Amino acid sequence: MCGSVVPFRKAVKTVNHRHNFNFTVKNSRTGEDAPLSGSSSAYSILGVHPTCSAAELKAAFRAKVKQFHPDVNRNAKGSDTMIRRVIQAYEMLSNFSRSEIIEGECLDPFDNPECEAFDVFVNEALCAGKGCPYSCVQRAPHAFTYASTGTARATSQGHGEDYQVQLAVGQCPRSCIHYVTPSQRIVLEELLDSILNKPYDSSAEADLLYSLIVKASFENNRYQKPKKQPKASTQHVDWF
Repeated sequence: MCGSVVPFRKAVKTVNHRHNFNFTVKNSRTGEDAPLSGSSSAYSILGVHPTCSAAELKAAFRAKVKQFHPDVNRNAKGSDTMIRRVIQAYEMLSNFSRSEIIEGECLDPFDNPECEAFDVFVNEALCAGKGCPYSCVQRAPHAFTYASTGTARATSQGHGEDYQVQLAVGQCPRSCIHYVTPSQRIVLEELLDSILNKPYDSSAEADLLYSLIVKASFENNRYQKPKKQPKASTQHVDWF
């Protein structure tokens, strides 16, 4: 992996996805199937008509991303899955690859983190897996497990202040475990899945993943909690 940050607007080969086919998405994070049975399902997910324009399709995609944003749906279950399905539906119907969609439309969480980075993301492309001498799975089994590929994977979130998780992150010999925000994690996991599903041609996606991880680390370190505004008292006080 190169040591410099790759420009975010790097040109990526465009693939035309506008055709009909069965597109069954396996949610590798939960093990559940999230079927997109063709373009009709994709249009339904985005809430647009098949005759919509490219501008209308893009506007619908942005609206759906905002609708299922983790910062808006903090207590809603399934928001992760819905965000992924929205991205995959837009990929199917547009002329953009998944990396182009993420690079062009999903960088807000990396420019302006929505909260403190307490979620964990494992870059499985670099993970040593079961042969790692400092296995995060053995260190913090309540937060990590082994995927079917043998690499480690975060299966539980919200352990930002957990000492065992902190040790797992700090002792990772390949530095492939990162603290991120929920929105950043969804985007990174989606991009990682794209890389793992087509390892024969994933250099552009891998470069983008590396760039986003670096940017997330930088911006998350700069994040400051919003200051609480003092409550103004409506009660009159006579000081004299």
